[in-house]
Amino acid sequence: MNTTIGKPVSRLEGFEKVTGAAKYAADHHVPGLLYGYVVNSTITKGRITKIYTREVSALPGIIEILTHENRMPTAWFDIQYADMDAPSGTVFKPLHDDKIRYNGQPIALVIAESYEQARLGAAKLRVEYDEDTQHATELKGNLERARPPKPGMAFLLKPPPPKPTGDFEKAYEEAAFRAKGEYGHSAEFHNPMELFASTVLYEGKGKLAIYSKTQGTINDQTFVANVFGLKYKNVKVIAPYVGGAFGSGLRPQYQLYLAVMAALQLQRHVRVVLDRSQMFTFGHRPQTLMQMRISADGDGKVTGLNHEGYGETSAYEDYSEILVKWAPMLYPAANTLLKYNLVPLDVATPLDMRAPGGSTAFHAIECTMDQLAYQLNMDPLGLRIKNYSEADPLENKPFTSKELKACYLQGAAKFGWYGRKPEPRSMRRGNKLVGYGMATGMWDAMQMPARVEAKITPDGKLHIKSAITDIGTGTFTVMTQIAAEQFGMAMEDVIFDYGNSKLPFAPIQGGSFSTSTVGVGVVNASKALKKMLLKLAKKVSAEFKNAEVGTVTFVGGEIIYNGHALSFIKLVAANGDKPIHTKNMGYPHALKLRKYAMATHSAAFVEVEVDEDLGVATVTRALTAVAAGRIINPKTARSQILGGMVWGISKALREEALLDPAIGKYVNQNLAEYHLPVHADIKGLDVIFVEEQDQLINELGTKGVGEIGVVAITPAIANAVYHATGKRINDLPIHFDKLL
Repeated sequence: MNTTIGKPVSRLEGFEKVTGAAKYAADHHVPGLLYGYVVNSTITKGRITKIYTREVSALPGIIEILTHENRMPTAWFDIQYADMDAPSGTVFKPLHDDKIRYNGQPIALVIAESYEQARLGAAKLRVEYDEDTQHATELKGNLERARPPKPGMAFLLKPPPPKPTGDFEKAYEEAAFRAKGEYGHSAEFHNPMELFASTVLYEGKGKLAIYSKTQGTINDQTFVANVFGLKYKNVKVIAPYVGGAFGSGLRPQYQLYLAVMAALQLQRHVRVVLDRSQMFTFGHRPQTLMQMRISADGDGKVTGLNHEGYGETSAYEDYSEILVKWAPMLYPAANTLLKYNLVPLDVATPLDMRAPGGSTAFHAIECTMDQLAYQLNMDPLGLRIKNYSEADPLENKPFTSKELKACYLQGAAKFGWYGRKPEPRSMRRGNKLVGYGMATGMWDAMQMPARVEAKITPDGKLHIKSAITDIGTGTFTVMTQIAAEQFGMAMEDVIFDYGNSKLPFAPIQGGSFSTSTVGVGVVNASKALKKMLLKLAKKVSAEFKNAEVGTVTFVGGEIIYNGHALSFIKLVAANGDKPIHTKNMGYPHALKLRKYAMATHSAAFVEVEVDEDLGVATVTRALTAVAAGRIINPKTARSQILGGMVWGISKALREEALLDPAIGKYVNQNLAEYHLPVHADIKGLDVIFVEEQDQLINELGTKGVGEIGVVAITPAIANAVYHATGKRINDLPIHFDKLL
């Protein structure tokens, strides 16, 4: 049978995207469309005393100015503002009152006949405040506020750290070898190519069609209906094309709220687009500080692990990350001490950003392990293999599969790791110091429930439907491949409908669980549809009387048994030309899997050059070896890992939000000063997918690859910089002046 799974198929929507034919949220034009431009607070804490709207209202084209004083009523109860990714606490409600909670908070929406008129009106709108200068926005200077995260529903997905085991302090004090360090990074901001935008079409009597940038059409639909008192069936959210998100679209952002409010209040079509600087005025990867201590015996066996972390959150919600559990899941240690605290600050609530918690945590874990290896005079790779475990030491559960050792060995061989001279500052090219570094990566292999519809139409085509989005990860292509494989069909004969809240339920697209979640739904719906087709075939042809599901094959739009074939077209015709369809759930096998640990693993290897005179560090080549179960599409999966590697380079050497604590504002809210890698920064990236068969994790044997690519690359770079220069730089990004 001609299989489609495992083939490096190019993105099915690629042509539309590169030619500009793909319509994103702000590309849907209708007659009479109005444009909204958001006005943001210029203070960090206090109250609004007056908004001077009369002057702006007199400008040409201005239709309305929405503020807390004239906006329509919305839901009363806080729970009605929650969404699928909401942390514990009270959700921020734009224009709710006169209180300012953070710098950049949306405080008004200017609505006009054109975008330019709305922007001009927003620029001219004068606001007076009663400012409270006793704000707190900097993590390091406010650690006395630290406290554990408050209990709530979020604890189900982000539980508190495991309790201590053994006696870490005693083990650390008596250990033959010890390594420790303090690690940190400032806030990082999502900057996907597509700006946040919502085009809301008012269809009368409380009915809305919304084109929005989101990672969850049903999440946005539920939010809008709950907040504005609308019927779910009257709210349709459409997002077939999403220009990147990385977590920023997991929660409904304020442009959606304001666009919907304006459309309902004015009973007009309204579009709201945030500009680039406004992308810095909502969720972000939180400022984080960590202390890491690791002890080992004379043979290099880890005896103790202590990981403590401090993350920022807003004053109104408790955003937390799974930060300190990773080390004991990876390295067996009898003595562990894990602590995690939040520091409430006058900032917007942080938000999940690609590999939240993991990408931060592994920086501390893997750099401290590297430091320990040098103290032991051991190969850093050898130290990790020395402490390798086939089970999860934290819960003493076997993994459904774990090929991390193969990642180590295959990655090291292809990279040329063993050609490295072990001493720091021992390798150079001209005036460039050369360093090799490596690190381990790990990420949860998750699955959520999802509902999928499968249908055969009179033309013999297979239609698969799901509300899931495709944020650029290749979901559209991969789901088409899975469906085609199930029926032995050409991909051209499979139509995958997605990105619409009216389609069967799918959760938000995040956590690297979308392929396993919706893909298993496709498998289950396909199995049910096959049974229906076989039942119909038995009615149509006596040749199929004794056929069973396990004895028939589905190939090329036909069902075949003992050399006899019936086409799908004939079966649908026998059904009165009515499509044959079914809706089925895909879900994780929680009872079976509770005895196992589930994770994706990786190993990253990096070469850097550091200019000895200028201190400039450059990643000259990097390789990531990944064990992620069955790879449905090696081309799109490789792109996911490459994207994560680029982000790891950015995190280690470029990306930094500069906070002025005196005014409580990030001052580099643009892409000129918020530095991201460009093409000239990226050289020689390579990816290996090692063979990993997982018969337990789900019906497809898949694990996610969206986030594992970023986890290990940052510490590998920091370790390579140490090998090149002999200097440990634990604050990210690594500044050239610290290497001079």
